[in-house]
Amino acid sequence: MQPVHPDPAPGVFADPDDVARAFAGQGYVTDRRLATTTFVMTRLAKPLLLEGPAGVGKTELAKTLAAATGRRLLRLQCYEGQDETKALYEWDYGKQLLYTQILRERTAQLLADADTLEAAVERVAGADSAFFNERFLAPRPLLEAVRSPEPVVLLVDEVDRADEALEAVLLEMLAEYQVSVPEIGTFVAQQPPYVVLTSNNTRDLSAALKRRCLHLFLEYPDADRELEILRSKRTGLAEATARRLVEIVRGLRGLDLRKAPSISETIDWARTLAVLGVSELTAEVLSDTVSVVAKYERDVQRSREALPRLVDPNAEVPASLGHSHSHGGHTHGGHTHDHDHPHPHDHEHPDDDGRRARAAKDRPGRHDRNYYGQQGSAEVPEPAPRRQVGTGQGARSFPAGSRGGARRRPV
Repeated sequence: MQPVHPDPAPGVFADPDDVARAFAGQGYVTDRRLATTTFVMTRLAKPLLLEGPAGVGKTELAKTLAAATGRRLLRLQCYEGQDETKALYEWDYGKQLLYTQILRERTAQLLADADTLEAAVERVAGADSAFFNERFLAPRPLLEAVRSPEPVVLLVDEVDRADEALEAVLLEMLAEYQVSVPEIGTFVAQQPPYVVLTSNNTRDLSAALKRRCLHLFLEYPDADRELEILRSKRTGLAEATARRLVEIVRGLRGLDLRKAPSISETIDWARTLAVLGVSELTAEVLSDTVSVVAKYERDVQRSREALPRLVDPNAEVPASLGHSHSHGGHTHGGHTHDHDHPHPHDHEHPDDDGRRARAAKDRPGRHDRNYYGQQGSAEVPEPAPRRQVGTGQGARSFPAGSRGGARRRPV
């Protein structure tokens, strides 16, 4: 007998399959594990921490969750050196200054009927407390998520880029869905927000933060799911070509690249090839457009070298695609030429003149005697004859009795 689920309230999922269907309607393809974790997060009202490499859909999940549930999305983008005033709240000093000027003008009227100094002080103190109330409070994403009258989705993006001090600020929010303002009090959420935190693993997060969250590690999807993602984005690329592109991208991710191609970059590459009208993937057209997914010069070079083999494992690497530099010489299509002995058919390199000049300076016998201030045509200066020292000169230099001890001084 199948379990019966009550009809969920608007914006609430009935089961993991309902999550998958709702996300698919927004163009986000999930697997069973991701749909189940999202469903549990919404039912338990627990924050969800998503970790994994950049570009696997962590941020997009929070956006899709907001769209699928009809909630407003609030985003806190974390960065190094960020303090709590950018995450929680800060005071509107402009309004407070204007209030100070008004209070100064009304001070005489305020104290007109004060009989004693104590009474005047009490009145001024009462007016001073008005500096710190909600009218002067400027909420930031955390406080705004708590104070919002309607339910929201709070995205704390790239929390690993923030300092550990901000993690401590987040703990109260993640545990109790509340924010404390010392001058006023504690704000507690009437509608608990859906909280999604993302991390690219640039540093380890604290155990206290992880303990308060459900956790899910997102990795690059398998080939079938990545192909399904391409279909959902309607890139315009033919089915067979898209499948081949997914295989090539997965091959590039296996290289030693500084940044592996993300899912979003795969989508961009597919759209680029569709705009160019490509129906068959060749090493040439992929090399011309590989910068869409490879964002560093070293990654571009390594990708271009690998693309012929990824397209056709039996293909020979053309010279134009295999061009690289090495410390020992200049490489062209797998042939290495010594810089000091260039091949006659090599193209002129910008450093050829400089290398020849340095080699000429290192050639033995390049200077004659005039270079050393002598006359003649010898290639190198002859060493001066060794000077003979006689026994008499040695005796004068080292008098008797000086050997084996200190020289005696006259008394």
